[in-house]
Amino acid sequence: MSNIKDWRRLCTLLKLAELGAHRRTAKISTEFLARKLGISQQSASRRLIELEHIGWINRTITREGCLVRITDHGLTQLKRLYSNLQFIMEKSYPPSVTFEGVVFTGFGEGAYYVSRDHYRKQFIEKLGFDPYPGTLNLKLVTEYDIKTYSELGAYPAIEIDGFVDEDRTFGPVKCYPATIENKFKGAVISAMRSHYNSSVVELISPVCLRKALDLKDGNKVKVEVLTLP
Repeated sequence: MSNIKDWRRLCTLLKLAELGAHRRTAKISTEFLARKLGISQQSASRRLIELEHIGWINRTITREGCLVRITDHGLTQLKRLYSNLQFIMEKSYPPSVTFEGVVFTGFGEGAYYVSRDHYRKQFIEKLGFDPYPGTLNLKLVTEYDIKTYSELGAYPAIEIDGFVDEDRTFGPVKCYPATIENKFKGAVISAMRSHYNSSVVELISPVCLRKALDLKDGNKVKVEVLTLP
C-alpha cells in the first residue's frame, strides 16, 4: 500500500471483515458502515462502490441494505496486511530505519575503492547494481541519527569479502541496502577500516547521487536502510 487512497480502501475492507464479510455474505447498510468508520454515509457509499469497482468485494443492493462479500482478491489484500504486520511485530529489529545526514566532501578515496575490480564484482553480484565509482558522504549531526546509524551493526549485513592486490590488503566491507531520498536505490557501506569516525555515513548507488539529487555540501539527505530478513 503506497498512498492514502490505498490505506482508506484497506481500512474499509478490514472493517467489512470485522463485520463478517470475509466468511459469509453480510448485510451492511451504508449508514451502519459509516458509523463504524467514523465517516459520512456518502463517503461510506463511495468506498463500497470503489471496492466493488477494483474487485475487492461483491455487492448486491436490496431495500434493507447492501449484501457484501469480500472476494478472493480482497482476501489476498487482507492476508498480505496480516503477513506484513506479523513480520513487523515478530522481528527482533525493525524492517527499516531512517536517518538524516549533511553532505560533505570527503577525502576522495571512494572512487578508488569502489572501482577495485574485486569489490565491484561483489557489489554487482550481491547488491544487484554496478556502483558509480565514488561515494556520497554524509555527516550525522543529531544524537538520534548517530545512535540510529550505530545500531546498524546489530542487524544482518551483506558481506563483501576483502582481498590482497598489488601487495596491499583491502579489508572486508559490510553493506546495508538503502533508499536515498525515497528516489534512488543504493547501499550504506561500512568498512572494517575507515578514515572516518562513527558519525560519517558512506553511500554507494548505481547513479552519481550528487548530480542526480543536485546536492551541494551542507544539503541534508534522508536515508532509509532496509534491514535484511
